[in-house]
Amino acid sequence: MLFMNELPTGLSLPDFRDRRTSLIVFGILVILLGCLCALMVPLLFLGLLVAAQHGGAMNYQTLIPAALTYLTLATALIWLGIGSIMVRRWARALLLILAWSWLVVGIFSSVSMFFVVPRMMATIPAGARVIAMAVMLVFFAVIFLAIPGILVIFYQNKNVKATCEAHDPVTRWTDRCPLPALALSVWLGLGALSMLLMPLAYHSVLPVFGVLISGLPGTIVFLALAGLWGYLARAAYQLKPVAWWITVAMLVLFTMSNIITFSRIDLAELYQLMGYSEQQIDQIASFSFFSSKTMVWWTALFCLPLFGCLLGVKRYFARPAAAEFTSPPPP
Repeated sequence: MLFMNELPTGLSLPDFRDRRTSLIVFGILVILLGCLCALMVPLLFLGLLVAAQHGGAMNYQTLIPAALTYLTLATALIWLGIGSIMVRRWARALLLILAWSWLVVGIFSSVSMFFVVPRMMATIPAGARVIAMAVMLVFFAVIFLAIPGILVIFYQNKNVKATCEAHDPVTRWTDRCPLPALALSVWLGLGALSMLLMPLAYHSVLPVFGVLISGLPGTIVFLALAGLWGYLARAAYQLKPVAWWITVAMLVLFTMSNIITFSRIDLAELYQLMGYSEQQIDQIASFSFFSSKTMVWWTALFCLPLFGCLLGVKRYFARPAAAEFTSPPPP
């Protein structure tokens, strides 16, 4: 990832163009994006209510993950937008991590849409299908490519970086760790939080090497994983090599476990244990790309970029490299 090659710090005031006004403008735009994410939460429940009035199933539990995701994004974007307006160096670092993560996810999501969208719209008349696909592709291009791409270009700009360092000369916690390693630490921390939510959202259902565990055993496993993810987040921030190796090992185990499990079980069994209604399961089954066989392929494809990212940050977890990294001095 390009943000791994951070620009050198310590530029003097005559060496850069002050971008404070631009940081304020982008901060306001980021806050507006956060407000849109917050608006999505009531819209999710409103959509479920409308669907129920037309014969759909009322299962609010299935909306918990999406609602919490939007709330987390809304909180983060509003907080980071305020930090950008205040010209804080920690806000720039975290916004750069968020934007790169958003862009990478967007690229792979957009590629997958070329396989998923045609099957989703197979029953729509040809003329309407072309229009619907064009609208959806434009939507994906704007939301998942254009917006994060613009944020990456702006917050990675050397003048923006120097402006934040000049107006916020105090060394922040985001300066004590290279951005790629900090990104890994942040995502591991979010992973720990998500593990804590699994018992509430999905009845603690977890695929484990060909079998599905749930209930109390599943809750215990998820709590243990949350603890492990929390430890790895802290260790990654401290650039401990063990954090990288354990993260790679866990990714390999999860990949193997999912591939083996989805090769043996019917997805309907998984959804039943998660608390989905028969009507919801039938709706999911109507999409041919949501099958046990396709889940095997989706698991493998999903893990490829994760392995690539881990390989890209490995150099920061070599002992000499970790020992050499020091906090940048204030300009």
